[in-house]
Amino acid sequence: MKIERLSQDKIRIFLTFDDLLERGIHKDDMWREPPKLHELFLEMMEQAYTELGFDASGPLAVEVLAMPAQGMVIIITRGKVNESGEGGAEDEDELEDDIYDMEVTMEQSDVMMYAFKDFEDVIAAAGQLRSSGLTEAGKLYSYKGKYILAIEPSDVEQDRYNAVIALLAEYGEATSVTFAVLEEYGKIIMPENAVREICIHFQS
Repeated sequence: MKIERLSQDKIRIFLTFDDLLERGIHKDDMWREPPKLHELFLEMMEQAYTELGFDASGPLAVEVLAMPAQGMVIIITRGKVNESGEGGAEDEDELEDDIYDMEVTMEQSDVMMYAFKDFEDVIAAAGQLRSSGLTEAGKLYSYKGKYILAIEPSDVEQDRYNAVIALLAEYGEATSVTFAVLEEYGKIIMPENAVREICIHFQS
C-alpha cells in the first residue's frame, strides 16, 4: 500500500493486487463486496493518519478507480467541517453510527499502464512483447521522470492478457497514475504502435 499527499486536504492511495489479496479481497470483490471495502477503508485511514497526519474526520469525497492490470487507486478529499455548532449533538449521534461521512464514486479503467525508470527497460520490455507477437500496440509517455507504456486491452487477445501483464511487470512496475492524468499532464513520446517503433529504432 502506497500513500501520498496530493494537497493539504487530498491524498492518493495505491493498492496492488498483492495488497488486496493479503486482505482477503479479490479483483471481483472491488465491485461486489462493499463490507470488505469498508474494512479496508478503515485500515487505510489509520495508516494515512500515522504516516501523513491526515485526519479523515468530517465529510469525505472518495474516488475509487479499479485498474485490472494494476490494482486500485483511491483518491480521498476532505471537505470542510460545519463549524456553525447547530445540531451538534445530533451530528455526534450520526457519526457514532457511521464513522465517516463519505460520498463514493467508482470507475474502472482497463488500460494497462506500467512505469519504467530507465529507457533500457522500456526497450527490453518492448522486445519481449514483440517476441510474443504483440507489435501493433502501445503509447509511450514521459511523466515525472519515468517512462510509462500504456496498452489498450483491445490491442491484446483475451487469452494473452495475463501474459502481457507478466511481461510488463518483469521490467516495470504498476503505476498509480490514471490514464486521464497521463493524457493531460504527461508528455507523449510515441502516440501509437510504441512497441513496434521502439524495436525498429532501438534494437539491432
